[in-house]
Amino acid sequence: MTFLEKLNNIWKKNDSMVCVGLDPDLTKLPECLKSLEFPIFEFNKQIIDATHDLVCAYKPQSAYYAGQNADDQLKMTVDYIRENYPEIPVILDVKRGDIGSTAQMYALEAFERYQADSVTLNPYMGVDTLKPFLDHTDRGVIILCRTSNPSSCELQELVCDGKTVFEHVAVLARDKWNYNNNVLLVIGATFPEELGSIRRLCPEMPFLVPGVGAQGGDVKKVLENGTTADGFGLIINSSRGIIYADSTENFAQASREATMKLRNTINENK
Repeated sequence: MTFLEKLNNIWKKNDSMVCVGLDPDLTKLPECLKSLEFPIFEFNKQIIDATHDLVCAYKPQSAYYAGQNADDQLKMTVDYIRENYPEIPVILDVKRGDIGSTAQMYALEAFERYQADSVTLNPYMGVDTLKPFLDHTDRGVIILCRTSNPSSCELQELVCDGKTVFEHVAVLARDKWNYNNNVLLVIGATFPEELGSIRRLCPEMPFLVPGVGAQGGDVKKVLENGTTADGFGLIINSSRGIIYADSTENFAQASREATMKLRNTINENK
């Protein structure tokens, strides 16, 4: 089963476009976990068990693991999802952007070492950056297009031949890079009008949408501008707003309640 088939299935099965970002910071974990041998994995495991019927994906950000000497706990987390909830896709958020044999090794890291279903990439160096990932035809390739951070305008809003850089990325993704039908785009919730313009350029392509919750993106505006004709088409990510909903031993139940609240908000505004 391809990544997009898996995504379409889970959208409908869980009636959800919520993606939980698994971005654990050791300093923010509940005290009850900090003395464990694998505290990050246990934190993730309990959140996954509490939310698996409410989500369409999980998205671990690799920096939170590499930066805390926890690569083994990232693999444990992905393995746990694959073994216990294989219907839920895993997006490995790495934002790689290199070329040649280096890109090939990064693709092996994402898809062979970690067995992720999809990966985020930076397209700044062109298709050479993307091809080693695109050629894994059963995996998803999620390309940065219009990102949610405030300074994204420094490059992404530059205009060439009547189009902004992010519009050029969208058109390249649609017309050139998507030769295996496994491309998605990252569009930040903090720019809903741009989200709408990119949706008009790419009416069927799924979008990963960060920026709701802690970054202040408006869910209603995201849905008005971003859903596809079937009412889905979006992977709406929340990280801090879900995983840090409570700092006590009740953190997993609080994460479930925060996930359910976001899912209900999305479904009420579809």
